[in-house]
Amino acid sequence: MRNLDEIRTDIEELTERRRELWHLLSQAHDAALAEELKTLNERLDDLWAEHRQTRATLRFGDRQHIVARARTEERLERTAA
Repeated sequence: MRNLDEIRTDIEELTERRRELWHLLSQAHDAALAEELKTLNERLDDLWAEHRQTRATLRFGDRQHIVARARTEERLERTAA
């Protein structure tokens, strides 16, 4: 798992490149630049998802641990009832 600073750095770099692409595309349409922008937007979406997942893991712990604990608690409640 990468740390939040690394992810933020990648996001900032790609956001800057996206700004440049939008500026270039505002001057004249270029299919190659439009395709690069589309790819870049998809990569940014992935980075933001990774950022959210990393923050959640740091705050609440590993997802698999949480699910295992919840299942254990559920079994204990069923047994107690």
